[in-house]
Amino acid sequence: MAQPDDIFGDDDYPAYTMGRAAEIVGASQEFLRRLDEQKLISPFRSTGGHRRYSRYQLRLAARAREMVDQGTALEAACRIIILEDQLEEALQLNRKLKQQEPTDMT
Repeated sequence: MAQPDDIFGDDDYPAYTMGRAAEIVGASQEFLRRLDEQKLISPFRSTGGHRRYSRYQLRLAARAREMVDQGTALEAACRIIILEDQLEEALQLNRKLKQQEPTDMT
């Protein structure tokens, strides 16, 4: 069974309600809904159907808000962030695979 410290230390744990998430990000709840529509973040749904957000999702939402505040269209900001996230995952996988390669013994 997970301990509270384990749960709250997990960037993917859906700990934040929509209201609290909007407050943390500095955006409206409608903005968070639009990020869901654009498939940037897909919040966890509680048994009652309420959206719950993780710290990782809040970082993505904050990045989107910053870009929109700077004049980037929401759809473009979401696409850029998705591509940046995919690139980072690919780079991490590449580093991991390079570490696993056997060294040349010639």
